[in-house]
Amino acid sequence: MTKTQATAEIFWTAFRALPRQEQDVVLRHILQDKRLRRALAQLDRGQVARPAHAPKKRGMTARQLATSEIVGMWADRTDIGDSVEFARKLREQAQRRG
Repeated sequence: MTKTQATAEIFWTAFRALPRQEQDVVLRHILQDKRLRRALAQLDRGQVARPAHAPKKRGMTARQLATSEIVGMWADRTDIGDSVEFARKLREQAQRRG
């Protein structure tokens, strides 16, 4: 898994853990952004190059994760507090919505 894919997966997981009302706020922001609206329209029309064969989704190994730039990327965030507790709450929210 590349850094870009891992980052996208983190954001997707966080988005899905949001309550529906907060998801709607994020989606409204996306729809108000002209560049993102164009990108979505291109995806919808199939104008974005897609791989002919989507590779099997694989997770990162512990070594890959530990040496990636993902670890510590939110170290300076002040709104998270206890990161273990924050991650636990995200997982619980995602499981309830699942």
